[in-house]
Amino acid sequence: MLRYILGRTLQMVLTFGLFVVLTYVLLEAQPGDYSQTFIDNPRLTPAQREALERNFGLDEPPHVRFTKYIGNLLRGDLGISYQYYPKPVTEVIAERAPRTLVLFITSTIVSFYVGFLAGKILAWQRGRALEYVITLGGATLFTVFLPWFALLMLWLFAYTLDWFPIGKFISPQLWRTAPVEANVVFNNLLLTAFVGSVVMLAITVATRRRTPRIRTLARWGGFALLLGVTVAVWAWSGLGPYATDMLWHIILPVLTLTLVNFAGTMLLTRNSMLETLREDYITTARAKGLPERVIRDRHAARNALLPVVTTLVFALATALGGGIITENIFSWPGMGEALLISAQTSDIPTAMGCVLVVGILALVAHLVVDVLYAFLDPRIRYA
Repeated sequence: MLRYILGRTLQMVLTFGLFVVLTYVLLEAQPGDYSQTFIDNPRLTPAQREALERNFGLDEPPHVRFTKYIGNLLRGDLGISYQYYPKPVTEVIAERAPRTLVLFITSTIVSFYVGFLAGKILAWQRGRALEYVITLGGATLFTVFLPWFALLMLWLFAYTLDWFPIGKFISPQLWRTAPVEANVVFNNLLLTAFVGSVVMLAITVATRRRTPRIRTLARWGGFALLLGVTVAVWAWSGLGPYATDMLWHIILPVLTLTLVNFAGTMLLTRNSMLETLREDYITTARAKGLPERVIRDRHAARNALLPVVTTLVFALATALGGGIITENIFSWPGMGEALLISAQTSDIPTAMGCVLVVGILALVAHLVVDVLYAFLDPRIRYA
């Protein structure tokens, strides 16, 4: 296994090098440069425009700029962002990446969980009316045009019903007198979510060998206790209204992405389980007299997880890239919005930084999937 991981790591390094070259060439090949953003500004003289190009290094030949960029990249320096000058690209990514991660990882995990449960039901209830209803609804949402559906959700739930805000990250009127910056509250929310996830994972692992009744009571009781403690701590800190405002803004985008994405996991789980149900060990489990729920959850569903876990890992890895369409429709200040603006304004350092981070995560995800396969399926072994 170690030799296999080392070999794959070398392949990843070579692939990443080729990815960097191709990405830079494609971005550099687009017409114009960042100075063209100010071409319609009558107050910017030709001398000032030349000084701008010189400061950003845009007056140098493309191959010289590429050589300097690679040298800086090897030192971990992604350059200075043009549009957010004088912020470094790493600072821009560090500010926007958590917002995109929260939005897309939350929707990915929720859609995976809902889709996996629905897929199990579809495979187990094959041929019944419930299967046709869920399949039809899921397939319709899976093939829907995302921009139209997102705008429909905004019109219905934000504009017409006024249940949620019409986009943005926070409500300016509330935060005008806030005692702290929005990023402080957001980072504390991330910390709260991380601690809560670790506690729930510990409870799940500790109770997995208990009886179903005790296991259910312990997990739901632990969740209720954790939720109560979290609400009390935020209320005591005085930042509860600001945290609630952020959560209020994130619900509609997460709901939209979940409705669109869960059907893919559902249909994949259904097809994988239908193949698994034909295996001999399923027949053997029934012959032993095992309960149908045990056969479905511990035998069929677990072995049907391989392709589903693959799609989940890849989705989590590419989540940092965000969704350019989704983030712009909901005015969500994340990586997708930064990537779109940087591409439109020829801000090559920012665009390269965003794309390279996503590329690294995608390469790592392929390695993680291969390793996970060896743990999920004992028949798979790497030399």
